[in-house]
Amino acid sequence: MRLLKDRLARRAMGGLAAVPGLLVLLIVVGLFLKSKAILGVGPLSGLLFSTAWAPLKGQFGFFAFIMGTVWVTLTALVLAVPVSILTAVYLSEYAPRWVREAAKPVIDLLAGLPSVVYGVWGVLLVVPFVGDVLAPLFGVTSSGYSILAGGLVLAVMIFPTIIHVTLEVFTSVPRSLRDASLSLGATKWETTRHVVLRKGAQGILAAGALGFSRAFGETMAVLMVVGNVPAVPRSLFDPGYPLPALIANNYGEMMSVPRYDSALMMAALVLMLIVLFFNVLARRILVRVERRFR
Repeated sequence: MRLLKDRLARRAMGGLAAVPGLLVLLIVVGLFLKSKAILGVGPLSGLLFSTAWAPLKGQFGFFAFIMGTVWVTLTALVLAVPVSILTAVYLSEYAPRWVREAAKPVIDLLAGLPSVVYGVWGVLLVVPFVGDVLAPLFGVTSSGYSILAGGLVLAVMIFPTIIHVTLEVFTSVPRSLRDASLSLGATKWETTRHVVLRKGAQGILAAGALGFSRAFGETMAVLMVVGNVPAVPRSLFDPGYPLPALIANNYGEMMSVPRYDSALMMAALVLMLIVLFFNVLARRILVRVERRFR
């Protein structure tokens, strides 16, 4: 009886562990089925690389929205990754214990704030700063609602993710490697640069991939500050229209337009597949890093 109970418990826990993966699969399948109407109209390349967006005329080109998402996400990564890595280096290698312990709750607080709070902060402070200070500084006229404003807000939002992962990677580097480097006469910075950063390079890449996934799918904060103009951005001061904002702004409206809901489901499917790819990539990299340090 005890062995029977053990087998039942093992199978029950295995089934429960498979539920998250099954849910992801069901979501992908559901989005694909809802997107079939728009996929049957023309080739996939025509949807992904067309800039024509006129639902009333049956034109559903996602290129402007994809480029808006890419512009905002890459801007956020360029701004966030260097700051996050340097912050993790300081907390891991240089900061006193009390500073490290005080910084962790602050980072957790940033991670837990609702995205709408970041959006309001962006509208009140970031948008005027971009429109009134940065744009004139570069000789550009801008309302402030732009790719750069969205990138700044997103950068702050993904700080906690990248810092947490990078800090864990640096912490997993064996202390003996640091001690060996210091015993050979290397300075603290030389040890950090040649030992910690080199050993944690793959982990930093994984942190960047997770930050990319977090930024790529963000909706509310970006929607509030990026301008929502369905055109391909030409500079950081141009407005954009990312895919998540497209779905949030339009789903539930104009559903009487043929294939409109299918087009939005197609946008959601593209968004989910990209985010899923980078999450799986980051996880595989982190697993490799963990195995190297065992």
